[in-house]
Amino acid sequence: MIARLARLRKHPAVFRSLTGLTPDVFDALTADVLPALADADFARRDRADRDRAVGAGHPTGLDPADRLLLAVVWLRVYPTHAVLGYLFGVSETAARRLLGWSLPVLARAGKDTMRMPDPGKYGRQKLPGLLKNTPGLAVLVDTFEQPTHRPKRRQRAYYSGKKRRHTLKSQIGIDEESGRVVHVPPTVPGPSSDLTVLKGSGLLGRLPKGVGVIGDTAYLGIGAARPDIPSATPRRKPKGKPRPAADRRYNRAVSRRRVTVEHTIGRLRVFQALTQVNRHGRKKHEVRVRAVAGLVNRLIDARTAA
Repeated sequence: MIARLARLRKHPAVFRSLTGLTPDVFDALTADVLPALADADFARRDRADRDRAVGAGHPTGLDPADRLLLAVVWLRVYPTHAVLGYLFGVSETAARRLLGWSLPVLARAGKDTMRMPDPGKYGRQKLPGLLKNTPGLAVLVDTFEQPTHRPKRRQRAYYSGKKRRHTLKSQIGIDEESGRVVHVPPTVPGPSSDLTVLKGSGLLGRLPKGVGVIGDTAYLGIGAARPDIPSATPRRKPKGKPRPAADRRYNRAVSRRRVTVEHTIGRLRVFQALTQVNRHGRKKHEVRVRAVAGLVNRLIDARTAA
């Protein structure tokens, strides 16, 4: 029982290394998530095809707070189930089972932290003249790819020529003002184009009036596809001609606004469950992304409050 909450709390540096959170942020997470975890446990035990009574059965071996800690440690360090069980003093099977019960609850809690920007709160930013036609308040979009094992079927569908391996692609939407994650759609195969993922993600339909979208060169053409939504992307170099100085200044200005999404992706990928080779199937991969996004949002909120 190496990694129990009562023991790790005495070592804040180790706690931060294993979870990516401070003890205070984890305590706030626990207060918010434990009621939902209890409701999920009751619903699982009260299902129609279960023979035992709700309170029957062998205890899990971990109290709810330690179960939550187990899931966060797995997201941050991404150990095998055998190692995870050893750290928490339970069997490999129990670790796998507890993780499967806890991750969906964390993902729902993460999704609850995702709120679109409020135009009434921020209003339009005062932008430089060269950005006057770009949205003053925007959601920044980008994607990242995670390596995955070679599928037994549809191998070509998951082979990314950019990464030269089989990958999963996740898109995230970021509030430009705060850097918080506001949207995580389902994961798609790595070769999918960023613009296609954005169109099918549902994000454009959720944008409040007055809020636009800003992306990199992978999103060129979004203005033509959705002219009703304000958008901005870098300008392409004219074919066979030097890039105009005005375009270079414009692209640098757009990049300065986009850098927030790169920083947030970096915070997400500190959690090794989104960085190492995916070992746990491709279905519902976005559950992990949403769970990690919720943790990152809490870290950003804690830093802002401080």
